[in-house]
Amino acid sequence: MNKLITNRNLTIINFGIVFYFILIYLINFYKIDFVLMGVFGELLTLPFLLAQIVFLIIGMIFVIKNQKNFFTLVSVLVLAICTFITIGSFF
Repeated sequence: MNKLITNRNLTIINFGIVFYFILIYLINFYKIDFVLMGVFGELLTLPFLLAQIVFLIIGMIFVIKNQKNFFTLVSVLVLAICTFITIGSFF
């Protein structure tokens, strides 16, 4: 498992998850309503929400155990902020 999760892979995954939720927010903010975007939004939101929590935990463990890379540390921090805002929007 350690070979699959590297600094580069974790950073790309974290920023990808954050980008997805920013994209969902912008689509909702500007009230863009296309059927195909709605379908993909409904299909991908729950898996991305679960991945957000899983990769936040994996990222924290990775940052604690391995050497500190600046971009990995920033991506975990941005993912933590995104998780806080996303889960906070439910309440």
